[in-house]
Amino acid sequence: MEDGFNEARALRIAEIVTEFQSLQSRIAEYSPNHSPDEYFEEGYEILRQCRAEAQAVLVAPYPTEPSDASSVSDDSEKRQLQRIILDASARRFQSKKIYLRAVAAVRWSNARNAILQSGKPLQQQAVLLQQATANLHTELAAVTDTRIYNEFWQTDAEAGYWLQEDPPLATILDWLRAYPA
Repeated sequence: MEDGFNEARALRIAEIVTEFQSLQSRIAEYSPNHSPDEYFEEGYEILRQCRAEAQAVLVAPYPTEPSDASSVSDDSEKRQLQRIILDASARRFQSKKIYLRAVAAVRWSNARNAILQSGKPLQQQAVLLQQATANLHTELAAVTDTRIYNEFWQTDAEAGYWLQEDPPLATILDWLRAYPA
């Protein structure tokens, strides 16, 4: 049965995908810039991991479901659009989480570079380098599922987006467990 919201659903998909693309683009801009000696430094490892995870989210196939090709109705279109909203929301969620981790790693790298001033680590810099790493851990700990979900909800509501069928956090997390990138 037609409920009159398929256009709103399609627009919502476009809004979510636009933000997903923006996040992916920003993550791609971050690349580890370090000497070979620093390859295994924690922040650089995190940054490489973020780039790989973002690429995996980007190329993950859309999980299709079996459908009856002869049944093309407004109701089947509604279900398909709702499924796409869920998938797009999950990808955006993953990308935001990756992005926030990448930003923390870039801040760590910038702090490290400012401390070292293009030189090798010296004993007197150890405390400052440890503080930079502690700050990295603090930032990473603040990247929580609830924080990300609430930020999306708040910014989307403030933008006046149609949110009636946006999936709750638990549904997004279930989807990500069922369809990992």
